Amino acid sequence: MVTSDKKENIGFQLKAVNNLIRRKLDARFAESNLREFCGMQGPMIGYIYDAGRKGPVFQRDIEKEFDIRRSTATVILQSLEQKGYIVREPVDYDARLKKIVLTEKAISHNLAIRKQIDAFHEELEEGITEEEKREFFRILEKVKKNLK
Repeated sequence: MVTSDKKENIGFQLKAVNNLIRRKLDARFAESNLREFCGMQGPMIGYIYDAGRKGPVFQRDIEKEFDIRRSTATVILQSLEQKGYIVREPVDYDARLKKIVLTEKAISHNLAIRKQIDAFHEELEEGITEEEKREFFRILEKVKKNLK
């Protein structure tokens, strides 16, 4: 019988890191005046803000950017909508499509969100060289390719 050492298992370690990242981001938002945000909501608002300056943002864009399923994106977007951070507006050229637009409330929180996320990334990458980051991303791309 072959046993698996969790410390040597890429999948287990990625899941553990993902959990740590989620908890750390949630804690950062809880410590600030951004208590309403959890998980991917803050980064998603940042993405909608940036991408929305170039053109309309649709749910499928968010699914692709964050590599999440439609159902996951729907739940997160519904939560942001209920909290008053986004609205869905129809587009003239396709009645089935709804673009995602940030409300003034979200725009006013965007800078604070971005500061929290930037500080989080600085903390996350502390002590890691640019060469190590490039290698890490190279390996992650291989893992993602294997999973697709």
